[in-house]
Amino acid sequence: MDTLRILVSVGFALLLIMLRLDSERFGAAEYTEAARDGQTPALRRRLGWYLLGLMLIVGVDLINPSPGNSLFLRLGDRTQAIAFGFAFAAIGTLQAVGFAWLRYQRLRLPPTSSYPAALLNSIATAFIDEATFRAIFLAYLLATGMDGSAANAIQAIVYALSTRLGAPGRDLYMLVLVLVIGLLSGWLTIATGGIGAAFLGHAITRFAVFLTTGHVGRPAPRGREMEEIERGQRLPEGWQSIGAGESGRFDG
Repeated sequence: MDTLRILVSVGFALLLIMLRLDSERFGAAEYTEAARDGQTPALRRRLGWYLLGLMLIVGVDLINPSPGNSLFLRLGDRTQAIAFGFAFAAIGTLQAVGFAWLRYQRLRLPPTSSYPAALLNSIATAFIDEATFRAIFLAYLLATGMDGSAANAIQAIVYALSTRLGAPGRDLYMLVLVLVIGLLSGWLTIATGGIGAAFLGHAITRFAVFLTTGHVGRPAPRGREMEEIERGQRLPEGWQSIGAGESGRFDG
């Protein structure tokens, strides 16, 4: 009976990974901002993605015969979760500020009206990601007897690939960032015995990226942001544009 329950919970875990792969179609996670056609994903679809992910996570927790012992679906050591979580968040925030300053020479603050939806997305996405890849997938890899470092590397790579941020035409920065988030979150999960620290740091890092770049997770490739295009069209300092003259004609 326990074997059957484990197999069912593994099936739910695979569905969670598939759900993460399909986040673009739901307009969730990194894909909640307006697409190229200017259309913002429907809120109902995004909420559906969050709810379905939460239901599958709860399903794994209920079906697994010993979730408290075999999975990391817990806060972990409370003191370590708070301390390491805020340290993770501080590092994540600093890198977001640094990236924005190097890329845009300023903090590219988005409209304040977009903050509530972005905060919800940051929290919900961070929780689903941490529960899926660190609390469940990493735990199942470790249950096979795999070395902790190898298991952590595998789950981080699978996580980075499942975000589809490595697709053509997307900035390399976010792919590297989610890979680092995956590795650091996995290490913290093993060290603290739960996902509390990883979730806290991950959620704050996501929101910091939004606040500093104006994107929920998909900055345009270098040279394609509006201000970068505008800077590229400026004349060199000291140059002047030659018009057609006051008469509007060119006199030969």
